[in-house]
Amino acid sequence: MARHNKLTRRAALTSLAVAGGAGLGNTLRTKDHPMTADTNHSSTASPDEKRPRQNTLRQPAIFVPHGGGPWPFVDLGHFVSQKDVATMRAYFEALPQTLPAPPQALLVISAHWEARIPTVMTSAQPPILYDYGGFPPEAYSITWPAPGSPALAARVIDLLSDAGISATTDANRGFDHGTFIPFKLSWPQADIPTIQLSLKAGLDPEEHLAMGRALKPLRDEGVLILGSGMSYHNMRGFFSGTAQQTSLDFDNWLKQAATAPPELRDELLRKWLNAPSARQVHPREEHLLPLMVVAGAAGTDVGRISFNEDWMKVRISAVHFG
Repeated sequence: MARHNKLTRRAALTSLAVAGGAGLGNTLRTKDHPMTADTNHSSTASPDEKRPRQNTLRQPAIFVPHGGGPWPFVDLGHFVSQKDVATMRAYFEALPQTLPAPPQALLVISAHWEARIPTVMTSAQPPILYDYGGFPPEAYSITWPAPGSPALAARVIDLLSDAGISATTDANRGFDHGTFIPFKLSWPQADIPTIQLSLKAGLDPEEHLAMGRALKPLRDEGVLILGSGMSYHNMRGFFSGTAQQTSLDFDNWLKQAATAPPELRDELLRKWLNAPSARQVHPREEHLLPLMVVAGAAGTDVGRISFNEDWMKVRISAVHFG
């Protein structure tokens, strides 16, 4: 990896804050075309294309920490240590080997996409959405040309609708850095069909648990459900160097909640604001909400902690169900 002038503290905070933010209706650069506002296109998948695949092994549902900005591919200076980068890189590179079989497709719920109602991308060839700023030029030439899946998008819409959850589609949406950065490490060949599903504005925990419950059948159809967020996400805390204990307090609660029996797990996640240091760890909870979708999709599977390491001097976890 090429070396660059080290970022100043101000520049790094600005860059990673932009990378860490999620918003509605932003106009953001893509590799192929500008991002447009949410649209309401219908999927063109035929009934046969939407039919579930048979004879597939059940895939897990996994909540992963996606790091900050283009962290494995651009030198972030001393703000993210090489040890931290190497540890998280190793986790993502090993992720495919933890699965029962290669997935038929990936469904990613990223912290970096919110919409008025749950929205699924339908492009057959999603562009890259460079939803960060302030990084060296090579951060804007990273590619991950995984195909989309209009058929899977249609299946997602059908499952949500069957559960009474209104949803829509977006034919222009590209992969944000909650998808193309970490999963470029896991599937560098970019040969697995991949789509994203947005969070729902308002960030209600129960609504996102319900979304996950509706999508649970996908796991038996060979679809790997991935919640891409961060178990700790306070930009000032990352750069303060003093947030370790706060992160540990919350992380201990998170580990207990995520590994609890399903009914207790869901109850604890609904009431996550009662956790120690909840608002210090998540001033805004968009990076935690992908866990709710994953936990909903877990059904009766009990979670296990599959990653528990320091990142920028705070404790970060991943949770694997199934």
